[in-house]
Amino acid sequence: MLGITPLSAPAFPAVQPRFFDREYLNIVYRTDPEALRAVVPAPLEIDEPLVRFEVMRMKDVTGYGPYTEAGQAIPVVFDGERGEYLHAMYLDSFAATASGREVSAYPKVMGSPNLYADSGALVGTLDYGTLRVATATMGYKQFELDRRRAEAEITVPTFMLKTIPDYDGSLRVQELVRTEITDVVVKAAYTGPARLQLFQHVLAPLADLPVLEVVSASHVITDLTLAPAKPVHNYLEEA
Repeated sequence: MLGITPLSAPAFPAVQPRFFDREYLNIVYRTDPEALRAVVPAPLEIDEPLVRFEVMRMKDVTGYGPYTEAGQAIPVVFDGERGEYLHAMYLDSFAATASGREVSAYPKVMGSPNLYADSGALVGTLDYGTLRVATATMGYKQFELDRRRAEAEITVPTFMLKTIPDYDGSLRVQELVRTEITDVVVKAAYTGPARLQLFQHVLAPLADLPVLEVVSASHVITDLTLAPAKPVHNYLEEA
């Protein structure tokens, strides 16, 4: 049995959630390669200086209910396998934030993301506190995207850095972990023109990976399950 706190009323349920009608706005953009190298840990390798900004509206999640999430994922290569390094994630659900960090290694913090349609555009925003830190827009359902391509885009393996300090401040755990999306049903997928603005904030530094060129955009609606994370590299053993 997974031990979670508080004991009498855990902050999140001990379940493997299933996502129904999960809606993505994905914008892949080119950024400064030196800025990427500063935030991607070895032994992950950077092939191209790309970032995927995502806003995800979770309409129906078993155990958690609906919430919204936004963040940045960086295409990487690990041991010959292509995937993404999850750099930053911002959620409006404390339970999903806590479980993502404690059970797995998702780099989740609280924020105020939103995803909605407005005057012919799909709009994704992220606020941190009272300040806007990201605004993304895409033409609303202008061109259908091949569903196999959409599935390939969202099901690449993802890598995360898990760090847990010991009580004396030393490191108890420092691992690179891997997870992936399973049981995927892509219900709809679209592409179209897109724009992305990132705004400087000291506590939500998305703009440290600046937008130099928008490469592609997609709008995907899907059902899926997240597989449990597994360690693939132990930094303490390496040390």
